[in-house]
Amino acid sequence: MPKITVHNGESFDVDATKRLVLALEDNGVDILHRCGGNARCTTCRVVFHAGEPQTMTVAERDKLQERDLIGQFRLSCQILCDHDMTVEPVNLLSTSGLDDPGSRPADHITPDPEWVERP
Repeated sequence: MPKITVHNGESFDVDATKRLVLALEDNGVDILHRCGGNARCTTCRVVFHAGEPQTMTVAERDKLQERDLIGQFRLSCQILCDHDMTVEPVNLLSTSGLDDPGSRPADHITPDPEWVERP
């Protein structure tokens, strides 16, 4: 099973088919996902410290390019936990002033992923 490590040192094993945003949330990380994990808002941004995937979805690429965030952040809602990685969530519920992180993302990546090489 892949191991996800949060930059604060916390780590946990997850199923290789799990979305990163859900792996984080289900293991107590209070990450935001205001659009419900659909690559529309970028609140689920993470910084990779190790194990950044070489591919991304077209939806992630397009949203990051639109916001001039390519090369700085990744969208955890568009990443599968198919290998070990170390990440740092950018937007936390606990520091946001919001009542909830957003609606729970689906178990599968949405919109349906079309994979491309990371720019």
